[in-house]
Amino acid sequence: MTAVPKALPPRRLSVAPMLDWTDRHYRFFARQLSRHSWLYTEMVTTGALLYGDVARHLAYDECEHPVALQLGGSEPEELARCARLAEQWGYDEVNLNVGCPSERVQKGAFGACLMAEPKLVADCVKAMRDAVSIDVTVKHRVGIDHIDSYDYMREFVDIVAEAGCSTFIVHARNAILKGLSPKENREIPPLKYDYVYRLKRERPELEIIVNGGIKTLAEADAHLAHVDGVMIGREAYHNPYLLAAADARYYDDVRPAVSRAEVVEALLPYIARQLAAGHKLRNIARHIPGLFQGLPGARQWRRLLSDAKELDGADAALLLKALDATRAAAR
Repeated sequence: MTAVPKALPPRRLSVAPMLDWTDRHYRFFARQLSRHSWLYTEMVTTGALLYGDVARHLAYDECEHPVALQLGGSEPEELARCARLAEQWGYDEVNLNVGCPSERVQKGAFGACLMAEPKLVADCVKAMRDAVSIDVTVKHRVGIDHIDSYDYMREFVDIVAEAGCSTFIVHARNAILKGLSPKENREIPPLKYDYVYRLKRERPELEIIVNGGIKTLAEADAHLAHVDGVMIGREAYHNPYLLAAADARYYDDVRPAVSRAEVVEALLPYIARQLAAGHKLRNIARHIPGLFQGLPGARQWRRLLSDAKELDGADAALLLKALDATRAAAR
């Protein structure tokens, strides 16, 4: 009997893969805020999956769907094997990282440096597409180092699209491979949204998603007049409650937006399960200090959930204590 394909929401809004940040605990938290926005894992290298603890990297909560696995690698056969693992574990998409500029990633011959090798990226995409039935997508930059012409990016996309990739997530900055830190690479190279808009105009059959420097849903709205989707990175981490408005705005979900207190209540049973499985509260709590950002009482919330003494040996009751302190400060 042929399996019925899973109905998935469009990628109108997604949360970017962020190393050391978008782990399973953050993704569970983000899912309490938005039911439909796409979530991405932090980048997982092919070596970590093929020679490491697969469950540690791929385990997730079923509520996280739609959820995508981002892979780092440049060997087509290894990527194909990892894509099969992604499909076996139930991921909805596998995404190839062609955007990370860090020197550590470059030493592994993947990330943004792969923009200089579009045919290799095409081979990687074809190998993964041949191996799985889930979507295979690519996240890339508009250019590398001082190569910043639109035609360079367009040629890269055309070659990779020929291999069967139809969804491109474009970080609208160049990646400077030498001389800038990953943080500087997210801030110093100028944003070139016009390149991404033009790509969508010239390749309307492709799904084009813009990423980079987007901090509000109003900004997302402006981009969506030109492209198919918007991917938000650090703002969704530091100010996560902005996701609470996404479902009504982009997915026609008429249910009321979840309150911050309801998010806290939804986390309590999850935390109890994770503590019973041997996880530490600090590894979950580190993702949620921004929940009350901009509101009276936000400082009290952050302080309690960042206090090593409070976190040591604590359980989910610490969240209720922090919530009470937040409410008291807001009176």
